Amino acid sequence: MDASDKFIEQAEEDASPTRLQRRSPEKENVERHEPIERTVTASTSSSSSSSDSSAVERDATMSRLPTQHDEVVDLERHPTALSRIQTQRSQHSGTVGASIRSRQSRKPLPNFGAGKPYPPPLPEREEYVVEFDGPDDPLHAQNWPLKKKIYTAAILGFTTLTSAFGSSIFSAATRVVAEIYDVGTTVGVLGTSFYVLGFATGPIFWAPLSELKGRRLPLVVASFGFSIFNIAVATGKDLQTILICRFWAGFFGACPLTCVAAVFSDMFNNRTRGMAITIFSMTVFTGPLLAPFIGGFIVMSYLGWRWTEYIVAIMGFTAFVLNLFFLTESYPPQILVGKAAELRRRTKNWGIHAKQDEVEIDLRELLEKNFSRPLRMLFTEPIVLLLSVYMAFIYGLLYLFLTAYPLVFQGVHHMNLGVGGLPFFGMITGQLLAGSYLFIRQPSYQKKLAANNDMPIPEWRLPEVIIGGVCFTIGIFWFGWTGYKESIHWIVPTLSGILIGFGLLSIFLQALNYLVDAYLMFAASAIAANTFLRSLCGAAFPLFAQQMFQGMGIQYASTLLGCVAAVLVPVPVWFYLRGAMIRERSKFAPTPKFN
Repeated sequence: MDASDKFIEQAEEDASPTRLQRRSPEKENVERHEPIERTVTASTSSSSSSSDSSAVERDATMSRLPTQHDEVVDLERHPTALSRIQTQRSQHSGTVGASIRSRQSRKPLPNFGAGKPYPPPLPEREEYVVEFDGPDDPLHAQNWPLKKKIYTAAILGFTTLTSAFGSSIFSAATRVVAEIYDVGTTVGVLGTSFYVLGFATGPIFWAPLSELKGRRLPLVVASFGFSIFNIAVATGKDLQTILICRFWAGFFGACPLTCVAAVFSDMFNNRTRGMAITIFSMTVFTGPLLAPFIGGFIVMSYLGWRWTEYIVAIMGFTAFVLNLFFLTESYPPQILVGKAAELRRRTKNWGIHAKQDEVEIDLRELLEKNFSRPLRMLFTEPIVLLLSVYMAFIYGLLYLFLTAYPLVFQGVHHMNLGVGGLPFFGMITGQLLAGSYLFIRQPSYQKKLAANNDMPIPEWRLPEVIIGGVCFTIGIFWFGWTGYKESIHWIVPTLSGILIGFGLLSIFLQALNYLVDAYLMFAASAIAANTFLRSLCGAAFPLFAQQMFQGMGIQYASTLLGCVAAVLVPVPVWFYLRGAMIRERSKFAPTPKFN
């Protein structure tokens, strides 16, 4: 682990109720040095609330010393502090630039100006750092009223649904666009692939920006950019303009997929976050399946294919307005930046600041956290590699079915563009069932979590992945061997989507949770590696889907995919049985020695 990760681990120890018994006063003074405080506040949404004494400090002329014991007592009384420290495990291990102190420069220090000498340094910089006013501070997103949390989640759910919806609606216009611009169908499919490729590259920019400037700014900017580029696709006069703008629409559309789960982590604690993330995941995966039949009816109507993009742009501008006027910043370090700015303005004390104000953007650290470390984990961690391959295959099939379903229901059963998209409701039903199943399982998971002192065991997530893998495999075989000839009623392959959708969401959501639980402070890097690989597969799979299903036949192409899915089923089984031993040998998974 690097220095910042050790500091985060130390911060968790600081929040332990036995802190006073195992430390001497001298050691406490040593461990209260600036880097630990800095990392705890600047890098996470959870640890920003570790001090409860800001009001007392102001009353005591900003003196911090009389409040140190109070801070320890508050941590003992409020396990919420420990919970919020753990919240950061689903985010980056440290804000980009948080681990550096200041830029080194060989230039001479400039004069202060106007003949003035340099002013004396601030007495103690930590005395001027704002904090949350206890675990119940209403500024913290976890303390917002339930009504505010619900409408915030609804706004973000709509924003995410819009982004996912835009990824597949173009598939209904693929053949029409190919005919208009006199290109092959595979080139027309690039409109979908380029969009998903934007999903792969977008998080590289949006993730660090959400760490540095909070969640609200990226979401507002991305909603506007997403809408503008969808307008550009709708008005594009040539194919290259359409394809390039589809990529940038996907790039901006990746922001909700990157940031919304983090907002839910900001708002909900360990016990409720799982259910919130489940709802978020359902919007991510139902969005691409809702779009084809809507796009099909639009393309068939007098409106024409361009209105598939106008509809998405209208939805995007609606999300932009909602985010601009109703979305409140939820990222705790950025909330403290606003608090510090208000205090500076009203007290005229310009030394007051938040820890996030001290962060300097560091290119080297950015490259390490967003490129180097995720790639190293992808190729050196068996858990990250195999689960990423599994999830990439599942995600690729999600977009491959955008081509396979029309071949079955429009080609074999002779449905039109609009009606031919309705069988996707089989998969949507399966996903709703999977979400309901995970909700039902949540209370038992919470009981196990409470019995284990709120420390999750990653392998608790895997039974749903195993069940989902079996269902997904059966569903693919069912789809292929009932959808290749017209004599079998169309409802039979449609019903196969229930198992496919159930397996897809169960595998994806719980495997993602497993990565978070297994890698804790390195979870963001593990998820970044996973996102990159699965988005590449999501972009590539549609390109060969038509040739594969037409060349091999629907039944044999589905058999091949089903066999691959069956081969991958033992992956979560192996991790369920041997995951603890594998994590013990890992350089990134903070796991106790296995006995």
